[in-house]
Amino acid sequence: MRNTDDFLIFYHLIEQGSFSKAADQVGLTKSVVSKRITRLEQDLGVQLVYRTTRKLTLTEAGEVFFGHAREVYYSVQNAEEAMSGLGESLTGTIRLTVPTISGELLLPKAISEFSAKYPEIHIDMDLDNRFVDIVKEGFDLAIRTGELPDSSFIARRLVDAHWVICGAPEYFARNGVPKIASELVNHNCLAYSYQETGAKEWLFKGENKPYTIKVNGNFTTNNASALRRAALFGQGLVYVPKVLVAEDLKAGSLIEVLQEQVAKCLGIYAMYPYTRHQPIKVKLFIEHLYQCYQKHEDKF
Repeated sequence: MRNTDDFLIFYHLIEQGSFSKAADQVGLTKSVVSKRITRLEQDLGVQLVYRTTRKLTLTEAGEVFFGHAREVYYSVQNAEEAMSGLGESLTGTIRLTVPTISGELLLPKAISEFSAKYPEIHIDMDLDNRFVDIVKEGFDLAIRTGELPDSSFIARRLVDAHWVICGAPEYFARNGVPKIASELVNHNCLAYSYQETGAKEWLFKGENKPYTIKVNGNFTTNNASALRRAALFGQGLVYVPKVLVAEDLKAGSLIEVLQEQVAKCLGIYAMYPYTRHQPIKVKLFIEHLYQCYQKHEDKF
């Protein structure tokens, strides 16, 4: 079995970008680090890095080995943190960026419960529908829905969000109830513009694969709460995450239609950069979010 030190030395070499800086990190001399890397390459029978006077460049084999080295590094960090318990001061600020719809629904309740348990931790939540650069803008984590970004991020799935089509009883009294998806062309379909498939492209289950139907209506908005209110007023049908209207459906103020035909279901994730070692308070917050979302899974 390969010595764990080989992985850690290689990890620091690539992260620091030089033998001297890596040597400082692991407490060895530059020459010893260089010899260890050379011996590692000889043992593996492959070249891991191209060395020039200005920089180090990973080979294809080096990319693979670095991925494993990074995992070993984080495993060691997590083990040390676990051994130290919760000795880290649970104070300070957690900055998170959240889509508007998430910030208006279950998240405030989850944050309130977390703050009751850890009153010294300040939660700074930024509501923004744009795709925020977490690292560049200094956020600890993001709540994201749908397609995941590249592998430079770690994602914790919180819950799957199913979408529904619904309308107010008075709307159906005036316009009838659609029985199949194609009948939506005869209905006033209110559009939520903040979705990747397009505001008026509604997704349905097909025999072999999902398909979309282009709908039309007299109201479009990027604000989910405004869309919900328009539906409650009987203006038209909406295609929205179930959690947005779960209480309305339960109360009967909105009625779901085409239940078995709607295809849209998106994962909701807590995400943070792969290269950032997370403080305990952030890990506790992510775990709390997961437990809270799972507890209310029936609303999704």
